[in-house]
Amino acid sequence: MPAAGQGKPAVPAARTDDAVPRVAAPREEGGPAGLAALGPAELLHRLRVRRASVEDSSITHVERVAARAGRTVPWPAWVPRSLREAYGFEPWEHQAAAASLAHAGQHVVLATGTASGKSLAYQMPALSRLLEDPRATVLYLSPTKALAADQLRAVARLGLDGVRPATYDGDTPRDEREWIRQHSRFVLTNPDMLHHAMLPGHARWAPFLRRLAYVVIDECHTYRGVFGSHVSHVLRRLRRLAAQYGSSPTFVLASATSGDPEDAASRLTGLPVTAVTEDASPRGAVTFALWEPPLLPHEDPDLPPTRRSALSETADLLTDAVVAGTRTLAFVRSRRAAEVVATMTRRSLDEAVPGLGRRVAAYRAGYLREDRRAIERALMSGELLALASTNALELGVDLVGLDAVLICGYPGTRASLWQQAGRAGRAGGEALAVLVARDDPLDTYLVHHPEALFGRPVEATVLDPANPYVLGPQLCCAAAEAPLRPADLEMFGGRAAHAAVEGLTRTGALRKRPTGWYWTHQGRPEVDLRGTGGAPVAVVESATGRLLGTVDQGSSHVMLHQGAVYLHQGASYVVDDLDLDDAVALVHAAEPDWSTHARDVTDLSVVSVREYVDAGPVGLFLGEVDVTNQVVSYQRRRIGTGEVIDTRPLDLPARELRTVAVWFTVSPRTLLAAGVEPPDVPGALHAAEHAAIGLLPLMATCDRWDIGGLSTANHADTQAPTVFVYDGHPGGAGFAERAYGTAAQWLRATREAIASCGCDAGCPSCVQSPKCGNGNNPLDKDKAISVLDAVLASLPNRAAADEPNAA
Repeated sequence: MPAAGQGKPAVPAARTDDAVPRVAAPREEGGPAGLAALGPAELLHRLRVRRASVEDSSITHVERVAARAGRTVPWPAWVPRSLREAYGFEPWEHQAAAASLAHAGQHVVLATGTASGKSLAYQMPALSRLLEDPRATVLYLSPTKALAADQLRAVARLGLDGVRPATYDGDTPRDEREWIRQHSRFVLTNPDMLHHAMLPGHARWAPFLRRLAYVVIDECHTYRGVFGSHVSHVLRRLRRLAAQYGSSPTFVLASATSGDPEDAASRLTGLPVTAVTEDASPRGAVTFALWEPPLLPHEDPDLPPTRRSALSETADLLTDAVVAGTRTLAFVRSRRAAEVVATMTRRSLDEAVPGLGRRVAAYRAGYLREDRRAIERALMSGELLALASTNALELGVDLVGLDAVLICGYPGTRASLWQQAGRAGRAGGEALAVLVARDDPLDTYLVHHPEALFGRPVEATVLDPANPYVLGPQLCCAAAEAPLRPADLEMFGGRAAHAAVEGLTRTGALRKRPTGWYWTHQGRPEVDLRGTGGAPVAVVESATGRLLGTVDQGSSHVMLHQGAVYLHQGASYVVDDLDLDDAVALVHAAEPDWSTHARDVTDLSVVSVREYVDAGPVGLFLGEVDVTNQVVSYQRRRIGTGEVIDTRPLDLPARELRTVAVWFTVSPRTLLAAGVEPPDVPGALHAAEHAAIGLLPLMATCDRWDIGGLSTANHADTQAPTVFVYDGHPGGAGFAERAYGTAAQWLRATREAIASCGCDAGCPSCVQSPKCGNGNNPLDKDKAISVLDAVLASLPNRAAADEPNAA
């Protein structure tokens, strides 16, 4: 079961999760096809009977989360009367508890379910302070612009005199920025703007920083991996400058339910943080279905079975929902997938009811700001009945009146799963969420092991502030803002920070003086918080010069190579040229009957070993590695059949990465004893590697696209058969450490996922990978089970990190 409060609360229409009075959008009286609009329960029944019989049903499990009444408490005595009257209702118990801790000066994190009213918990102390002290200021940080804009509307609607809330982000006109610096007392921004503009220009923000009373960090569970590690140092830089101007703000954090909110918030801020986790908000009933697409018939019995794609299945379900008048949001994993699902749904709807396709749209990052805002308005007004969206809509924007959520593929973490599911649900009504499994090991495992979703707490948030590829650049940023003093280094990590500063001094990036360490260059350090590898690549239509959107540097080699098919708002384009120096891809409109799939080659060498477990014939290691990857070609595959038309070479530069990896070795003698003959070793290790990558998100807050792998029958550095799994970010992101610490549990789930798959020789549900640069060849499913049996027989059952050896 999820943590309490994961569903939309059953609350009166006058109260919403942003704690601002508003009337909920009315339900449509009739569906677009003339049918009465179906509620979530009726829709699930209709979806269930889409198959010919119960035995053919794609639903593998239905979890029902019961409705729950809320518990209110009187307003704390310290809340001004004007603020109580502006809200017009009493707070939930958890809101008052977190707010009172913050009012008393304790740093606090509120980790409760979706729509549990976390906004009020930080608004209460922050706005009370602004009303009582006309000089005080508050800084609000969110991971997305949309969330900050939504919070601005919430605070502005309260109509409080003198607060003067304002958003300060990349969309803020320059003529407004000076007014905000001088007059706004409640500034809403994001970590990127804080890092790139506010902290480097801190002298212009001196009055604001001098009076800073509270720092609010919303949706703090999103700050994980490399991004979270960078943000942790941005917050330390903020604390340092605030102290220099004479303030010591209280930090108030809001999070989705998390496995360790107190520890994660402490690592993020560098401060002792108290957690409030008991959710006292009401919750409407939630019906959660797990859905496995059907197997497709094969004319050739020698081919491995494949399932209907999750994208096609989601598009069909979204079509059924729209025809039934059920307002629905479909979450998909990628920008391209959002376009595909929206296009397929529109096409099916127009065939059923001409013109109905206009009520469905795609939504994703990379759209221009005005396009995103127009789509948001159309959904809220009811002009649009459904959206196919990336996780850009997972957070923040208050989507009133949605009945159902379709989740196309496990989003990587249980926290994200419940966050997405919580976007559905009307006041007092039941919500429907459906997880549509992709044909990969993790999704297949989850739809057949519902206890892994519903019977466990959400994951721990993984971030590593000591990552040298994060720490060094962030120390340079801090030194450029104000000289680093020895006392500052304790805030940035103590011993690790001292070592980093010494290294930066040796290379000339910093210069030591009696008053501290100084940044030696004219310009500011160029540091990318999100680890995307540089400026985004602009996608430009050659014939018109029109900017279609952007793609991050890390994905550009795969998505925008010459000849790639690029999708945008339902239209397809073919890439003519990718200019990496100028970060521009030129495209032309086209409707090819094929799709493109990049292929790459990877080399890996071990740099150092941090820790290891000696388990006799099996060794488990954690350490630094160098990874070289190059996209060398792409396949064109026929749409519909998947037939490979041809493979075309590419001339793209190799990318080099120093990162952290976990790896295990097995002696050849042990493999032979397990029945794995030498010719079988490459395929067995390769299959085990794919499945292990697919199952790692069960243990850590990562996605399979955050990690990579390599397997070899005799690696040059280990002199043994070896399987590597590495973080796909410079310096690592903490995922390999989590894998090392839970190795026995992780590999046991991997073994079970392979063994329980019904295929004969391996398929996407167990050992095939969509990102394999070798075209999923060779793979040996049965021998992979033998390899994992041998490893698990030797590996200690408890977490491997319990008894590490220092290398």
